[in-house]
Amino acid sequence: MTRLLRSAALVAALLFVPQLARAADEASIKRGEYLFNAGGCDSCHTDRKANIPKLAGGPAIKTPFGTFYGPNITPHMERGVGKWSDDDFLRAMRQGIGPDGTHFFPVFPYTSFTNMTDADAKDLRAYLATVPASDRPSKPHDVSFPFNLRILQAGWRALNFMPGPFKPDASKSAEWNRGAYLVTALAHCGECHTPRTRTGGIEHDKWFAGNADGPGGDPIPNITPDKDTGIGGWSEDDIIQYLSLGLTPDGDVAGSLMGEVIEFSTSKLTDADRKAIAVYVKSLPPIRNAVKRQ
Repeated sequence: MTRLLRSAALVAALLFVPQLARAADEASIKRGEYLFNAGGCDSCHTDRKANIPKLAGGPAIKTPFGTFYGPNITPHMERGVGKWSDDDFLRAMRQGIGPDGTHFFPVFPYTSFTNMTDADAKDLRAYLATVPASDRPSKPHDVSFPFNLRILQAGWRALNFMPGPFKPDASKSAEWNRGAYLVTALAHCGECHTPRTRTGGIEHDKWFAGNADGPGGDPIPNITPDKDTGIGGWSEDDIIQYLSLGLTPDGDVAGSLMGEVIEFSTSKLTDADRKAIAVYVKSLPPIRNAVKRQ
């Protein structure tokens, strides 16, 4: 009888383990989809105006160094990232280096994604694997000499790249640290809202102080708490409303690039995460910097 009970228990366990694995996979995919939205991945890798399949190629991103295009990151085995291992994906996200050793141009914000945890990166990959594969080839970047030389990226990294991951500040609250992680690692807000050096690196002493020559040549506003040139007059609730609905305190509506960020990214976050972002942004040192189109 005892052997029979043990055998029955073993059979039950063997049947239950796959169910647990599927549940874990589904949970990972669900978390990955949330991280995907937080990172705004769709905007750079899907050209909606051209009716490109989801994540099969992004719109043109014009910069002072040339025009870049988000590549196909669907799970297609040849055209996308279907052959990548988890280690390949982590190396790309955390170091900006492809499976073949290619150094990515920093228009891919690995300089921010490097701060992601391994667990979040793996969950993101789990979600990407569920997107329909597309055989559309990635559009080549249009970058003039010498900026098109990948070998130069090694020097650029030495000057501008600070590898992660994110390290929580023990002197700050859990909410502040969550906001800092969302902003600096996932949403990579500083990539657009911070001025760049001549080499294209972020001017960290002007963190979030705005960028007169942002993506596409559009000016990106100062969002430090400076009352005259930033958003010092905004409350936490104002920031939360803006991230959720795109409405400013004076009744204006977010447009252009930020309108897309809100529609496809920040509006999909939880209220708690939008609150954490507001707490972090309000804590930044105010920097006087009136952003004007160059």
